[in-house]
Amino acid sequence: MLHKLKSNLRINFSFLKGKRLLLAVSGGVDSMVLVNLFKQLNYDIGVAHCNFQLRENESDADESFVVVVCKSYSIPIPVYIKKFDTKKYSKKKKISIQIAARELRYNWFYEQLENLKFDYILTAHHLDDALETFIINLSRGTGLDGLIGIPSQNDKIIRPLLPFSREEIEKYAKENNLKWREDSSNASDKYLRNKIRHHIVPVLKEINPNFLDSFQKTQKNLIQAQSIVSDGESIVYQEVAKELKDGTIHFDLKKLLQLPNFDAYLYQWLHQFGFTAWDDIKDLVYAQSGKQVFSENYCLLKNRDYLIVSAKVNEIIFEEYFIEKGQKDVKIPLNISIWKVSDISTTDTNTIFVDEDKLLYPLTIRKWQEGDTFYPIGMHGKKKLSKYFKDEKMSLIDKANQWILCSGNHVVWIIGKRQDDRFKITENTTKIVQITRQ
Repeated sequence: MLHKLKSNLRINFSFLKGKRLLLAVSGGVDSMVLVNLFKQLNYDIGVAHCNFQLRENESDADESFVVVVCKSYSIPIPVYIKKFDTKKYSKKKKISIQIAARELRYNWFYEQLENLKFDYILTAHHLDDALETFIINLSRGTGLDGLIGIPSQNDKIIRPLLPFSREEIEKYAKENNLKWREDSSNASDKYLRNKIRHHIVPVLKEINPNFLDSFQKTQKNLIQAQSIVSDGESIVYQEVAKELKDGTIHFDLKKLLQLPNFDAYLYQWLHQFGFTAWDDIKDLVYAQSGKQVFSENYCLLKNRDYLIVSAKVNEIIFEEYFIEKGQKDVKIPLNISIWKVSDISTTDTNTIFVDEDKLLYPLTIRKWQEGDTFYPIGMHGKKKLSKYFKDEKMSLIDKANQWILCSGNHVVWIIGKRQDDRFKITENTTKIVQITRQ
């Protein structure tokens, strides 16, 4: 097993040599074999153990066991311990115990990478784990990514034991007289993974004694297929999508709907943003403008001939910034310059000229609000900003990001868009102010 691991590291993870590696160790046979192997290979390692306090004394015994065994090596391995109130976290976040434990575990691991200056996290996931994940995803309905299952590398997380079966790992542990702890919860069928491990996988192995080898070949084929799909969807993405400087992504629906299986392309592009309501997203393509679908952190908006992805604004915070009389430069929230001038030069959407005597200081810059009105320059009568935005065909995202310049309660300028007629230069103006957004 040591020779096979060396080969896997040489071929797939040569970059680990000379790096500081943090091993995730539960005390089970898989993780204790991981520690033993990497200790023999003379890597610079440390051990991280999570005590989720879910099995009372048994959890504390696991913690003590990991510390004792790791310190028994000739050169002590630093062991980092973290206790979690997993049940409390689960209840607070309204998620399952398993998901809570996963979130707590990996959030803490990444903190240790930063705080302790480790380079990578190593876990002891193996081939049987990958098979169980495959079956779980298959049972729930999944795309190609779900069928590929557990990746050998995900950002800073490395899984060097994925080529090994549970049987190989246990055989190595017994032959080398390694000690480990058995998690009593693994014997229960309470969790879906355990049901698959105890009842489905044994049947598959009985049907085909070489089932794990066949599964491993299938995984390689799926990974190669995914690579082809990824190359293809990247080419199409360049034709259909446009990434704007404000962080939004605009998908051209006219071009999208010319594609066969356009919903498959949307899945490839959108699943990374946490979207899961695929039927709703497909319906959104044909929905009226203004309809939206949400993931936890993102919004997908139908805006006329486009689908727009943007970060979700969970709460609108009122912001107001003041400009004092005589102030020439503003840096926050926008770069704006204010100068007294003797005459009017060429104007554009980013420059206005106003009658200073009509201004009430301090001026304010704020986001627009429902009910705001203004008198569009060159027109008679007032207009609601919401109506102006609709006429300008501005998206919900553009409207949410729109700043306005005010004098008292009056709008002076929809910044970058339109000036208010009440503050324009007239034949009676004696003091002219130029306001420019940089």
